[in-house]
Amino acid sequence: MTLHPLNIAAFTGGQSVPSARFRVRQYIEPLKNFAYRVDEFPSKAGQYPPEMQWKRPFWLAQNLIERLPSVLKSRRYDLILFQRELVSTLLTLEPYFAGPRILDVDDAIWLHKRGGFAAKLAQRCEAVICGNSFLQSYFGDLGCQTFLLPTAVDTKRFSPKSDEGTEALVIGWSGSSGNLIQLERLEPALATVLETYKSAKLRVICDRPPNFKNLSSEKVEFIRWSPDIEVVALQDLSVGLMPIEDTDWSRGKCSYKMLTYMACGLPVVVSPVGMNAEVLALGDIGFGARSHAEWIEGLDTLLADQTLRARMGETGRKLAVQNFSLDHLSVRLADIFRSVSG
Repeated sequence: MTLHPLNIAAFTGGQSVPSARFRVRQYIEPLKNFAYRVDEFPSKAGQYPPEMQWKRPFWLAQNLIERLPSVLKSRRYDLILFQRELVSTLLTLEPYFAGPRILDVDDAIWLHKRGGFAAKLAQRCEAVICGNSFLQSYFGDLGCQTFLLPTAVDTKRFSPKSDEGTEALVIGWSGSSGNLIQLERLEPALATVLETYKSAKLRVICDRPPNFKNLSSEKVEFIRWSPDIEVVALQDLSVGLMPIEDTDWSRGKCSYKMLTYMACGLPVVVSPVGMNAEVLALGDIGFGARSHAEWIEGLDTLLADQTLRARMGETGRKLAVQNFSLDHLSVRLADIFRSVSG
């Protein structure tokens, strides 16, 4: 196959933004196999506004000044990729960048206050890459050319542990502190399960500890998240949790944490909402839980049966590799870039 080199400029929200890391940065090396060079330009000012209102005009000005030279630089590239909008909830300089332009979306960004910017931005791009079918449906209804690209998991890195280790029962949740409320709402169900399984613990991998009202510190193990420990902290879990609300915002989520559990060979208990439900439907990988009773039942069933955990974990691992691995989705992203570039 003849390779046609492409130079792609990717504009992301910053070095520490998860979507920049997983939807752009981790593709840079694999795409070199297709002779595609991706230069990432992360925001130094930060994609999201500061909490203090008086600082926001200065933050906006800093962002725009920082990005202005990129408008001219964009003419050196064959493709421009915006990982979401340049400035949170605003259409700013994007229409002035040289084309073709691609918008990558992994959240239901139109639900924000002043969410009309999302349609305006998408319609000024040649294509929209969507992290799940819910997002694709919205942007497709706007008349945009859309492509479906789930958030990829590096399954060579997120993988089952090589040895059997201990038989300790550990229920795990990994996520950012902004989503801790979802875990904290599960406290009554978790307390019931942890009372039944006296030796079991809940592991929380996050940037801050949860604020449980009744669960004792002896039953909760907090591990502060960092890139260095994010894999090993998952590998010896017994079950992975992903509770989310049944809302349109949740339907815009791309199930990344669920997929990392699966890649590590873990069974899951998750809210069957949006993409979570679609992934659950792919195979026998765990349980969907909507009610207090269903959370208890799903966890109890898995904690009581090591053979079931192993079988569901193995199935989840296979599905993650086949459908959501970085190797698999790099080929799809290369095809998207080739199609849009013409």
